[in-house]
Amino acid sequence: MTENGEIIDKALSLATRCGLGELGTLSEAGSPQIKCMMKTRQDGLKTFWFCSNTSSKRVARIMEDGRACLYFFDPANFEGLLLEGRASVTREEGLLHDFWQEGMERYYPAGPDDPDYCIVVFHSERGNYYHGMINRDFEIKQGEI
Repeated sequence: MTENGEIIDKALSLATRCGLGELGTLSEAGSPQIKCMMKTRQDGLKTFWFCSNTSSKRVARIMEDGRACLYFFDPANFEGLLLEGRASVTREEGLLHDFWQEGMERYYPAGPDDPDYCIVVFHSERGNYYHGMINRDFEIKQGEI
């Protein structure tokens, strides 16, 4: 396995272990803003899904400017993964029902069809993995990883 392949494997392991990710977007003024979000699902390092509120400021910003980053970390091992890419918002009925979990009615009283329930989708384009004094950049091609 190449060094780059090992780094990608370690990055994938970290992203898979983490249930929470820090999603960064840009404010209207162009300032970075970060929010911790619970990961609902992932497809390798390419795509990540999060449940959110349609009425939130974060969703409004993503709909205006999809440039985003996603950060996963393991503080016990001082290990981190930064992913850069684009975020989008969907209310695709199949996804809303597929991602619905018991207890979510606390946030979305009308269930999976609640108009305030949506999915934020993050598509990675490149990454940076850090652990043990190793800091490596890598590209993410949508047909891979």
